[in-house]
Amino acid sequence: MSASNAPQPVKLSLPLEYQQRLFQELRAEDELVVIAKGLGLIRLVTNLLHSYDAAGNNLVIVVGAEQRENAWVGEGLAEQAVVSAAPRARGLAVVNTDLTSVTAREKMYAKGGVYSITSRILVVDLLTGLLNPETITGIILLHAEKVVATSLEAFILRVYRQKNKTGFLKAFSDNPDSFTVGFSPLASMMKNMFLRKASLWPRFHVSVASSLEGKKKAEVIELEVPMTDSMTEIQTAIMECVEVSIHELKKGNSGLEMDDWNLDSALLKNFDVMVRRQLDPNWHRVSWKTKQIVSDLTVLRGLLHSVLALDSVSFLQHLDTIHAAHSPQPGSTKQSQSPWLFLDAAHTIFDTAKRRVYASSAKANAKSAIDSLRPVLEEQPKWAILAEILEEIDRDLYFEPLAKDDSNGTILIMCSDTATTRQLRDFLQVMHVEPKAETDAKQNEKHKPSGAFMMRRRLRAYLNWKKEFAQVSNALFSENQKALEGAVDPRLAQGAYKGRAPANKRRRVRGGSSTAAVSGRAANGSVAQYFEKPNEVADLMDEVKITEEEANHKPDIIADPLEDMDDYFELYEMQDLVVIHAYDGDLDEHVLEEVKPRYIIMYEPDAAFIRRVEVYRSSHNDRNVRVYFMFYGGSVEEQRYLATVRREKDAFTKIIKERASMSVVMTVDAHGVEDPQEAFLRTVNTRIAGGGRLAATAQPPRVVVDVREFRSSLPSLLHGRNMVIVPCMLTVGDYILSPTICIERKSVSDLISSFKDGRLYSQTETMFQHYKNPMLLIEFDQNKSFTLEPFADLSGNLRSVNPNEGPSDLQSKIVLLTLAFPKLRVIWSSSPYQTAEIFEGLKAQQDEPDPVAAVRAGLDKDARAEDQAFNLEPHEMLRAVPGVTPQNIKNLTLEADNVREVANMSLAELRPLIGKEAAARVHGFFHRNLIDIDDYSGA
Repeated sequence: MSASNAPQPVKLSLPLEYQQRLFQELRAEDELVVIAKGLGLIRLVTNLLHSYDAAGNNLVIVVGAEQRENAWVGEGLAEQAVVSAAPRARGLAVVNTDLTSVTAREKMYAKGGVYSITSRILVVDLLTGLLNPETITGIILLHAEKVVATSLEAFILRVYRQKNKTGFLKAFSDNPDSFTVGFSPLASMMKNMFLRKASLWPRFHVSVASSLEGKKKAEVIELEVPMTDSMTEIQTAIMECVEVSIHELKKGNSGLEMDDWNLDSALLKNFDVMVRRQLDPNWHRVSWKTKQIVSDLTVLRGLLHSVLALDSVSFLQHLDTIHAAHSPQPGSTKQSQSPWLFLDAAHTIFDTAKRRVYASSAKANAKSAIDSLRPVLEEQPKWAILAEILEEIDRDLYFEPLAKDDSNGTILIMCSDTATTRQLRDFLQVMHVEPKAETDAKQNEKHKPSGAFMMRRRLRAYLNWKKEFAQVSNALFSENQKALEGAVDPRLAQGAYKGRAPANKRRRVRGGSSTAAVSGRAANGSVAQYFEKPNEVADLMDEVKITEEEANHKPDIIADPLEDMDDYFELYEMQDLVVIHAYDGDLDEHVLEEVKPRYIIMYEPDAAFIRRVEVYRSSHNDRNVRVYFMFYGGSVEEQRYLATVRREKDAFTKIIKERASMSVVMTVDAHGVEDPQEAFLRTVNTRIAGGGRLAATAQPPRVVVDVREFRSSLPSLLHGRNMVIVPCMLTVGDYILSPTICIERKSVSDLISSFKDGRLYSQTETMFQHYKNPMLLIEFDQNKSFTLEPFADLSGNLRSVNPNEGPSDLQSKIVLLTLAFPKLRVIWSSSPYQTAEIFEGLKAQQDEPDPVAAVRAGLDKDARAEDQAFNLEPHEMLRAVPGVTPQNIKNLTLEADNVREVANMSLAELRPLIGKEAAARVHGFFHRNLIDIDDYSGA
């Protein structure tokens, strides 16, 4: 059935008007759909696929789907097939290397159906002819925002459109931000996808607004929760650190476009990624300080979230680990520490975080007048509000029992991540347990729900953790001392610490005096870590020791033979359940449909989820929903939520404006067939100087490419230069240009790792065994500088650019390689685009390569090319094991089913397969201890 035929009479699960309009539009023509998050993209795709699946004679390919999306779409198609009673529907089949071999795929494609295929497999199958593009009914592309000119998806669509002019192509995206970056981004994206029409569906689209804002609106109660003073103080201090860091970045990198580098965009999720992307082309010449600040920004933005999400004890523990990670290496100077740790704001963060957990109370007795610590254990303000909401729901259910409708009486609590779900579960379990530490005066008062029990438990765990942490720090400090004894700096080498407590273990001074401010500083001026003294810890432990109630609260653990299960076990009633769930993209839609909650508590704001609730409520007349929407007033959380909504609206506005003024390029659809005369002239080589020959071939040039190379963009660019790409499983080389020219391609990072493990020498050796002109291609990234020499920054450490390697290390290794193999040619390429041009030049006047000969090179003489295994990942893992060579890997593959079996083989089993010496190396590798105990104890 072609795409133009009328839709099959199937039942769709698209109750809303805008969903139906979009579906009809998609069935009628090819287009790119950009839809706002939360408006049901996966549901739309599932219905569209079902309409083709029900016909039973289509071959539809889904490209770009993630693993979880495959699961949702597969489940949705199975449900739809049952509802529609479509006997010919077959559901979704996922094609990846783990599950399907070459022959199995060939049979599957011949049968037809709906297949979700990973891009690497699909492009190889299309090029090898295993999947004939002409037999494809159509392609559905998810995550269209990822289709850039050099991507695998763009390559797939180009191959598909060259051979198949009639099949449909629908592209989907729910990320409008990606279509606003660069010059006319929408037009260039559509050009890459060979599409002419863009369909935009923001939340403010008339059809969407009328569908969601009808009579059936959900009841929403907005709760602005005030932050505690200390939380506000910490947040302000972190924001100050972020602001100073951004200012330092701007000062040190003045030549960049920095309009977006401000506090407002720092709240967005991808701010640090954006900064890195802008610095990336010059990353090798960026100063050490800039690199440090970029990594600090990630840490500080994480803290902004943590101060609101974590409880006070967990936040303090988190701060301790951050401080330990940022503490200087032995012998380092001030420059090699994070700049934000020297700010007063950093002192405020650490000091206030401590005061939220414990405070000092003067305790004078006959022996001493020393400060002792008492627990404060500040609770998160949202906990009390959450307890109030649950009480209110209980009251409502008691005084006004629910009218019978299709909702279950379930309460659904949504929060941002799994750590918060665990925290809330712990809180809800023990909020009514009262530790009997209160005085008798309070006994008469009604106990309010609180997290005191949980917080005391967490403080006990924290103090035990800190004790071990202090021991490790002491050991590290003594190491530092040894390193510092020979230092020149008089402040560090006075030896003043010998025989008494080290500087960062001095007792704190209370009060707001200048000494109090300085006491939290280390010798070089950064914030020092504070360790509680043993007697202070004893006081604290005494304060939070386990009371009788807490001891009784431990769950009884008994052995249950489970013989009388039916008498004792049953499913909970849905109306008794409180479900706590983390936001999880389109899965939230399934959660709502399955749980059918009557009450939804949004513990943290999320714009996409609000829309999902709107869609859910508007889709079901008979399900009443009440939503409690909680957020901290004046917090980063509120700002981030508002900024996300505003950015999405701005992005859609930009795309709408661009679409209005966009010109349609008629040649982009790849429908135009190249003139045969042009094709002939293109292959005529007129360069006959120096004894060359005049060659004219009607066939386009051919390149044999190793299937593992499809991770890079080079095969796509070669195909774009009208070369025929032949994917093969090559043992020798990556690209075969002619019977004599073999090329091994290395990116700079790959080159470094190949030198480290010695792989490059063996690869070069095998190339010389089978080819006359082996070449090493060193390919740089087009966005980075075309140089190997890093610019050392002498302000910090002498080895600040790459502490492990000297700057000229790589060049010297390349020189050694060329000394070992004098005939090896080295090609330097600044980008994949230039490589494609170089390949075209090298292929001039050369014979075409033979794919069968290329595959046989490096194999056993009697082995057939088609017998070679195709499962790449386990083979690559085995190749990396010491002792495994291209010659003996086949014996291991034939003998063992998977890598685990090889790892578990004994020496006696390995010897007959790969020889005595190789067996000892392989066995030794798999049985080596992860921590070298001898070295560790010696250190």
